[in-house]
Amino acid sequence: MDKKTQSNYTICLANNQLSLPLEIFTSIPEDDPVNLLNAILEKVDYSIFDAAYSRLGRIEYSPRILTKVLVYGYMRKCYSSRDMALACRENIKFRYLLEGQNPPSHNTINRFRSQYLPPVHEQLFQQICRLFHQAGYLSLEQVFIDGTKIEGNANKYSFVWKKSSEKRLKKLQTRIYEELPVLLQETGIHFRVPEKVQIRHLKKILKKLAVRREKEQIEFVYGKGKRKTSLQRTTEKVTEWLDKMKRYTQDLHICGNRNSYSKTDHDATFMHMKEDYMRNGQLKPGYNVNVATANGFIVGNYISSERSDVGTLIPFMDKLGLTSTSKIVVDSGYESEENYCYFEQSGKPDLYVKPSNHEQRKGRKYQTDISRRENMLYDEKADTYTCAAGKELILTDTRTEHTKTGFRTEKSIYSCQDCKDCPLKERCIRSKSKVPLEERSKTIYVSKRFARQRKAMEEKINTEEGKLLRVNRTIQAEGTFAGIKQDMGFRRFLLRGQVKVEVEWTLLSLANNIWRLYYKRKNRRLGTGLIIPKAFPAGL
Repeated sequence: MDKKTQSNYTICLANNQLSLPLEIFTSIPEDDPVNLLNAILEKVDYSIFDAAYSRLGRIEYSPRILTKVLVYGYMRKCYSSRDMALACRENIKFRYLLEGQNPPSHNTINRFRSQYLPPVHEQLFQQICRLFHQAGYLSLEQVFIDGTKIEGNANKYSFVWKKSSEKRLKKLQTRIYEELPVLLQETGIHFRVPEKVQIRHLKKILKKLAVRREKEQIEFVYGKGKRKTSLQRTTEKVTEWLDKMKRYTQDLHICGNRNSYSKTDHDATFMHMKEDYMRNGQLKPGYNVNVATANGFIVGNYISSERSDVGTLIPFMDKLGLTSTSKIVVDSGYESEENYCYFEQSGKPDLYVKPSNHEQRKGRKYQTDISRRENMLYDEKADTYTCAAGKELILTDTRTEHTKTGFRTEKSIYSCQDCKDCPLKERCIRSKSKVPLEERSKTIYVSKRFARQRKAMEEKINTEEGKLLRVNRTIQAEGTFAGIKQDMGFRRFLLRGQVKVEVEWTLLSLANNIWRLYYKRKNRRLGTGLIIPKAFPAGL
């Protein structure tokens, strides 16, 4: 290579000078999405950020500008703060949003997203939803709710299981209870070891050992050829037990009501994901994301560490604060007796939910299964069930159960008094038990309130209105997740911690809503609510 190569690479471009207009927006088409985003976010009240910024510090970049940059970045599948900082230097549309200011660094963008947006992101989202509602773009008459699981930014091998921690803590306490009295006797320390040793007990013993060491001026030795005293061996053993007990106790505290957590993101729970490429049911750390949609727009979000959707509906509804004029449409994953009772209260929205056994009831296997309560004859006056063999199951007992949220449900127990020598016994009693089949009798557990609620809901969703709402739920709620995951390419959170994850999802929701509004205006479909199909799908 020639050592005299020119170091000034622009010398060949002397006659091809790049010229830009003094006003950048003249190079951007009028119908570009960035103009729509700019017009919407100009109507937001940014005084909500005043409390987030320090009074003594200087605001380097306006929250208005950084909010526009972040939302537009998410619209353009640009989720990393470094990618956004690069786009602010190179992309003319990002430069247009900066309003002539110097491009921010990636630290500035990330600091705004991680520190200043968390306290106000929900207010920001509600303001924009209110603007859409006032403009007539969306109505809350029908709200469709669905949930999905999205992987968190955590190592998939960083799991901590609650049951394992409980077992280890129990074994450790047993070991301490057996070995500690012997060690204390060797060192001459008087202490009554309780059956269930706690952290405070070990700390008290360490204090006594430290006092004995100082009083007798005993030096601790380390390395080969050194003989440790009984006091040193006891101190080291108790210290080791204390560290383990602290770690197991902390693990249980972080888990709380969950069964697991990730060491790299304590708020993430290990769940089954749809993206199971190995097809081995691998658990991954993630979050359960629930959204409420109306007219194709996202109107509410609820992110939790719950693995199932059934426990998220009530807190989500409390957060939305909808009135009785709204209709809530959800899928079968949200059905439970507790949720039914919540919506039966006065002032609550009208619920449409497909029962979890709705599809199974249509199958021949389900309809010919004589072990199921639904296929038995029920006499309401006598309060008895009659099985396929013509024998009665009478009410023998009632049992009260409580869910983990404290909800109380009552189950009636029906038993058959004469199951001996029944030819259908093998087909009728399907539950697993160590008791031989010959010694068992048919028993069913029935929640009468839940059975009544499910029967009423079956009739409700099979009406023309119910079918129309269910079809629209698959289009709007599930379509929203399809757009975010597939079209926008978002399948894993970048930030860690539930608070920051909620901020990230809010930015995604704003980007989704602006894209929806852009295409609705472009295709002249503003104001469209329910989509009426030409024909309902078969089997609906």
